[in-house]
Amino acid sequence: MNEDNMAAARQRVGSVVELAQDLVRLPSRGGIDGYEPVLAHVESWLRERALPCRRLYNSQAGAVGLLVEITGGRPGPWWTLDACLDTAPYGDEDAWSFSPTAGDVVDGWLRGRGAADSKLAASVFCHLAEDLHHHADRLTGGLSVLLDVDEHTGVFGGARAYLADSETQRPAGVVIGYPGFEEVVVGGRGLWRATLTVHAPSGHSGSSKHVTGAVSRAARLVALLDQAQLPGPDDRFPLPAKVSVTAISGGAGFSVTPDRVDLNVDVRLTPAFDEEAAATLVHDVARRVDAEMPGPAPTDVAVVACWPPFRLTSKDEPVAAMLRAADDLGIALATKTAGPSNIGNLLASHGVPATAGFGVPYEGLHGIDERARLAELPEVYTLYQRALLDLLGAATTAHA
Repeated sequence: MNEDNMAAARQRVGSVVELAQDLVRLPSRGGIDGYEPVLAHVESWLRERALPCRRLYNSQAGAVGLLVEITGGRPGPWWTLDACLDTAPYGDEDAWSFSPTAGDVVDGWLRGRGAADSKLAASVFCHLAEDLHHHADRLTGGLSVLLDVDEHTGVFGGARAYLADSETQRPAGVVIGYPGFEEVVVGGRGLWRATLTVHAPSGHSGSSKHVTGAVSRAARLVALLDQAQLPGPDDRFPLPAKVSVTAISGGAGFSVTPDRVDLNVDVRLTPAFDEEAAATLVHDVARRVDAEMPGPAPTDVAVVACWPPFRLTSKDEPVAAMLRAADDLGIALATKTAGPSNIGNLLASHGVPATAGFGVPYEGLHGIDERARLAELPEVYTLYQRALLDLLGAATTAHA
């Protein structure tokens, strides 16, 4: 059975790579390029194969994704595959050794921005949907494939529109198609982010009158945050909480002490250090600075984002199905809890379990010379196919 699955996957690889090449050649940088060309190309591919799909919208960005929905012949839970069609920026194009939109295959690597994150995964998921659509009557529940944009902006407009759409089937779990062959991400630290505004009287830097400027007050605030003692790893979560000041702005020139400095504070959450603990820490530090170095107004704390941490066990679906498929195929697949957040955190805030990060090996993700290795693509395709058939209660292997 494994040999049959792998042989079928190898037959699909050419088509998977061809679609991925087309997508890499269409610029779709988040917040920079328009998304219509890449959405229209995938939409055309899906409709040519009679796959049911529709666009997702929001009022600010317009179309933010495509949704494919395959309804099984028997009632049951729905599962979702998610891959983004937008990409990170190119950065310094002169530093690339090939065009960011090359979309070619050289020495077994698909090259160009989005090859790894995550246009190849989008192509894999489209082909899997086609496979399952041919045998939908044998499936229990259903499969959604979310091909979202507005992801690399950090807004996650496609995922948010999907969750907010009253016509969608609420998923029992989501698999996010980030790359990486040896591990599947089953959890991530949450985040609490705020912008702090520190006030002070302005004055001339050469004045004989002492003025404690906003920069000095902000420096004290940063020092106190850096000194904060946060919980470490424990049995519930393998990573520690963390606080970082990631941006600071204010002042100009040399002769004036500024009356305002703005800081961005990023706190990574764990079960032992949650949203309430993060807010308490930052507000307490702000009040301490205001008491030690009084200013004309209290330090403002404006919360801009908050996601909970999440972590699935190896027995939770869809993790368990992926591990079972890996074991059947002889693939050593480990689980990992990630330090950075991802869409899984957004889904967790809605009570939806998610995995991320199983795909082909890669290089240059979000950097220069992004590329994805294709040698492992048949194994990746087969593992996803087996896991889906397991989750969807299929009685037989379905392939085109």
